[in-house]
Amino acid sequence: MKENKYNDSVFFEKYSQMERSKKGLNGAGEWNTLERMLPDFNGKKVIDLGCGYGWHCIYAAEHGAAQVVGVDISDRMLEVAGEKSQGLSIEYICSAIEDIEYPAGSFDIVLSSLAFHYLPDFDRIAEMAGRILTPGGSFIFSAEHPVFTSQGPQDWYYGPDGEVLHFPVDSYFYEGKRNACFLGEQVIKYHRTLTTYLNGLLSNGFEITGFEEPQPTREMVESIDGMKDELRRPMMFIVSAQKK
Repeated sequence: MKENKYNDSVFFEKYSQMERSKKGLNGAGEWNTLERMLPDFNGKKVIDLGCGYGWHCIYAAEHGAAQVVGVDISDRMLEVAGEKSQGLSIEYICSAIEDIEYPAGSFDIVLSSLAFHYLPDFDRIAEMAGRILTPGGSFIFSAEHPVFTSQGPQDWYYGPDGEVLHFPVDSYFYEGKRNACFLGEQVIKYHRTLTTYLNGLLSNGFEITGFEEPQPTREMVESIDGMKDELRRPMMFIVSAQKK
């Protein structure tokens, strides 16, 4: 059975208090980077894999997309997405990402934000994205950085007085399941190397067109406690690719 942590009432409530949950795209530290990597949505057919609250679906619809589909395994998340999307033509589907089925060439753009590290098989996702995209279509996604996922717990090492010493990177080339702690709750994630991500795209007919490791903005570093430490290691990456 596929994990559906975002339907857990305690976890869902904690997630709802995050800045990205309350402020949408402007509360997501990576948004400034992601936005400039996005293609033109005007007249395009778009699918968002792991759409959550639907923020990227809303953005696509408001920027002229002809069709927008959001997929998420959590009906709790989709209920919120539906409320936030009232008046917009967006179809939300409650399904695991791996289980969706669309004919070849159904979409011009495939998006995903911070979802693929919850899935055990990236090659399967890259193959599916390549199949449902039109030739020349765009695949843009973010995921937790392998430096961040490698060791498992995803926390700093602290000194005797609680000061941050360093971030552990261990077992980097041992890919697979990790028992991570997110929002104080145990969550299953999957670690894989950058080689696996990038070669997964190349071997499934994609040309890589962009790669970024987002950093917090100066304003975030100056205004949010602890944000300066986020410059000490990457937490996520964003890659854009085009179907050949």
